[in-house]
Amino acid sequence: MIFIGILASIAAIGGLCWLLFTLAVFALPFFAGVSAGTWAYQTGAGWLGAIIVGLVGAALTLGLGQFLLAIIRPLWIRLAIALAFVAPAALAGYHATHGIVKHTMPSDTWQTIFSVIGAVAVGITAFVRITGMAAATGPSGRSLART
Repeated sequence: MIFIGILASIAAIGGLCWLLFTLAVFALPFFAGVSAGTWAYQTGAGWLGAIIVGLVGAALTLGLGQFLLAIIRPLWIRLAIALAFVAPAALAGYHATHGIVKHTMPSDTWQTIFSVIGAVAVGITAFVRITGMAAATGPSGRSLART
């Protein structure tokens, strides 16, 4: 029975890590949506209005980011937009890794080291996914970002 519990724990941690790496790209839209929804709720919109405003805010943030990455030509501006999406993802990776290693090792120094490694890994993954969205190719095989 203990063996099954260990395997289930490893599977759960693997599933959560996969979810973190998959959803890291959406950290900025999620934050924008939560902020907009909280603002709407505090101004008296109610639960339903706050949820709708939050969803619209998150969708607009993601859509605007993808649109700007596809349209803007200067590389330094595209890099700044990509970093705006990567920074919250790296921060989420740091905290997620820190939450896991906090329970597995007593040394604060090693907790920080592994948390930074997790932040870098999630940040690189988010950057690759963001740039992959920007470099989508069309039917002609040419990059849509360059046309």
